Amino acid sequence: MRKRGYLALGAVLLSGALLAGCGSGDSASSDSVSNDSGKAAPAAGQAEPAAPQAAEGQAGDPATQRGKDTTAEAPDLRVDQRSIIYTGTITVQVKDVNAAAARITGITAGAGGFLGGDERQSGDGGSDTATMKLRIPAAKFDSALKQIADLGDEKSREINTQDVTEEVVDLDARITVQQARVDSGRRLLSQTKTLNDLVMLEKEVATRESDLASLQAKKRRLADLTALSTVTVVLLGPEAPPPSGAGDEPGGFLAGLRSGWNALGDSLAVLLTVLGALLPWLIALGVPAAAVFYLRRRYRRDHPDKELPAPPAEAPATP
Repeated sequence: MRKRGYLALGAVLLSGALLAGCGSGDSASSDSVSNDSGKAAPAAGQAEPAAPQAAEGQAGDPATQRGKDTTAEAPDLRVDQRSIIYTGTITVQVKDVNAAAARITGITAGAGGFLGGDERQSGDGGSDTATMKLRIPAAKFDSALKQIADLGDEKSREINTQDVTEEVVDLDARITVQQARVDSGRRLLSQTKTLNDLVMLEKEVATRESDLASLQAKKRRLADLTALSTVTVVLLGPEAPPPSGAGDEPGGFLAGLRSGWNALGDSLAVLLTVLGALLPWLIALGVPAAAVFYLRRRYRRDHPDKELPAPPAEAPATP
């Protein structure tokens, strides 16, 4: 019995040893599996950041492309693309005013412009003058001025420029918005069904169309001024004096002194004119009046007894 107990105990111990060996094998295999999965997890972790980077790169391309498109659609504000109004005035002294005016007309037509005004004055001894207003394309502005200056002796020249690029861009944007408002109003007008809504919408659409027409007129005006420059040409004969410009006047104290002296001279001239007009009346009326006054004083001095007696004093009233 004792031997059987020992054998049973040995069998139990052997079974426990075998089970412990199997458990360690399973744990080793599970550790190996876990190590393999741990090794694979970092690979997957490394692959996951790559995907967002690729997505970000793909998402960044359209944004970059949109930025490029926006830059391409921005208005071109280079010097040669700006809207500039050119105006100029040139004074030339020539031998024959009429012949020079005819040549200026040909220069204007050759440049693609037209004559906007022609005013001529004839004088004696070669003192003829002419003032011509020309509309010349802006691209031919400088060359036309050079040709006009070569006709004679240039006395003065003044050129002014006005940049209206921002106004043109602003007008284009406002016209686009106003056109959209007009179109929406017309769509609503075509869908209305009641008389009150019809009247109200017609009034609103008419107001919007009027505003749109005003904006379009301003744009056409700016387009005309920028496309065609304005040149005022003053032609002087050989003996005609050059026009005195306001810029030759001195400024400051000398200008005030000259203006005050001129004002004093003008005032004295007006005063003398008034006295000259009143002098005949003063002579015609003043001499007889002075004679009557003198004779009356002399009569009173020679006949003092003829003076009228003083009126008697009134008696005091009795109570």
